[in-house]
Amino acid sequence: MRPREFDHDHVLRIAFDQFWRNGVRGTSLSDIAREAGVQRGSLYNAFGSKEALFLSAYQRYAGDYLSSVQKALGSGTLRQRLTAFFDVTIKSFCSGSPPRGCPTTRGLMELASVEGEGLDDNARQAFADLVAGITGLVREALSKGAERGQFSGDAAIAALHIVTVTRGLAVLERAFGDEVQLRKIAAHTVDLVLAKKNR
Repeated sequence: MRPREFDHDHVLRIAFDQFWRNGVRGTSLSDIAREAGVQRGSLYNAFGSKEALFLSAYQRYAGDYLSSVQKALGSGTLRQRLTAFFDVTIKSFCSGSPPRGCPTTRGLMELASVEGEGLDDNARQAFADLVAGITGLVREALSKGAERGQFSGDAAIAALHIVTVTRGLAVLERAFGDEVQLRKIAAHTVDLVLAKKNR
């Protein structure tokens, strides 16, 4: 078996940055190959298709993102944990120049694109898995907050509420690009979730 002609992680980083900025339809394997300094054929040999490369790159991103969410939710009062979670989320949406938005929201929009040009059910499942993973981590933080007397609501419903707000923030970032407004909405959401307890 011939050795790969490129660094796998490097190519996945380059590919994901391209997909994040331009979408799957707006990115070609030639674009990625040129940016990564590899042959287009090497990408086909390694991944099989642009969509498969996207899925590999997205799953790598999803693992890293879940780790950052877990870290954000890992210490402090429940208010501090939820605030840190929203901070990670908003920083991700607003990263890049110009800001790249949310890769999951962008990808979900491409699921509804013209047949044969968009993403498939494997991508849909990857998006769902990430959202479910984030929801689970938030639910766990809320449950632990309840044990400490910092939360008195339904952890499962509150976690879904919080994650639903993040999807709305992703859309508002695309529409207005107003990070200050996103942070105000996030802070208000935390206030609402914790309204029954004084922090």
